[in-house]
Amino acid sequence: MKRCVFVLSILSVLVFARDAGADDALPKAPVAQTGVNIRLTLPASIPAVVGLECNVYLDNVCLVVNPANFVFDAVCSKGRQQVERWIWTPTEADVGEHPFQLDVRDAENRVIASAKTVVKVVAANRNDGQALSVLCIGDSLTHSSVYTQRLLELSGKPGNPKLSLIGSHWLGDPNPNRHEGYGGWTARRFATHFAETARTGEYAKRGSPFLYRGDDGQPKLDFVRYCRDVNEGRFPDVATIFLGPNDIFSFNDETIEAGIEDMLKHLDLVVQMLRQQSPSTKVAILLPVPPAATQDAFGSNYGSGQTRWQYKRNQHRLVERMLEKYAGRDVEKLYVIPTYIGLDCLHNYPTESVSANAANDEKLARLNNGVHPAASGYAQIGDMLFSWLKSL
Repeated sequence: MKRCVFVLSILSVLVFARDAGADDALPKAPVAQTGVNIRLTLPASIPAVVGLECNVYLDNVCLVVNPANFVFDAVCSKGRQQVERWIWTPTEADVGEHPFQLDVRDAENRVIASAKTVVKVVAANRNDGQALSVLCIGDSLTHSSVYTQRLLELSGKPGNPKLSLIGSHWLGDPNPNRHEGYGGWTARRFATHFAETARTGEYAKRGSPFLYRGDDGQPKLDFVRYCRDVNEGRFPDVATIFLGPNDIFSFNDETIEAGIEDMLKHLDLVVQMLRQQSPSTKVAILLPVPPAATQDAFGSNYGSGQTRWQYKRNQHRLVERMLEKYAGRDVEKLYVIPTYIGLDCLHNYPTESVSANAANDEKLARLNNGVHPAASGYAQIGDMLFSWLKSL
């Protein structure tokens, strides 16, 4: 391990950006001299499984306009650092914990930000044959049913838990790939939107699958009745919540904090429902993933209505707030999963082949979806969730 300076924040994420008020013990690199304001955010730990690729994409863990303007230094005795990521596929000899540190340097080679975490590797045959039921709650990223299918495929291999996905929603004919994922949905909708058509009919018109009329006729979150309707009265071993894009998409720097407050207020209602009505269920918050790597994707989807940079700022801030609120609560059976660090936002988002311009028909591959990954990106999300499930 190389020696390097690091600072611990009040979070388990370990983050700092140098400014004029920084600790005098740190190397001097005030914003006034460098013009740098970089927010580096790592989780407290990164789950990994023997034989499954583990990634930390550098742009995903920091908030800066152009990461190519900085030097990233991944300090770890394992893996290797490439242009855009740190990558490692652990072996059986690597089972255990491995410190990881990420330093960011400016053109003068000054450390302007630093963070550390630990990569926790579990054996490939951990939880072999153990029954594991999982409820996945989310928006269109869950509705697509791709990362959930990845979970089923990985769990179907020898040495893995016997996974069953529960839920009232699936694509096509009834099948094992079940969940509660609906395109366009928010935490507010899951917590408050009641309709008599919950769990049936067109999903865009449904009410929350967890809301039922109480004895007083008023809608109430009732996970006991949900499990009775959907899973023969059995509570799931794990419930995951993967929300964020629809909750924070339209905000700007002036409104994002209020928007996040509203989201977290309603997310808490769902979390509290799960924890209070099913104390045995482990609840995991999947941290929202970054957008596609270029403005092309946002231009394709939204014209001039949104920039990648604004959405990235919103997403990064939501990750920070979720870590502040939910990290370090494992003893309460409440967890965060660092989904955001392992997604290739350049190569694993959809592209289209288009002419360079009207005067030049040379074909270019341009990203064309801002917030929905390609199948390969969903697979990376599934790998991160699977790694965490194996660690239970």
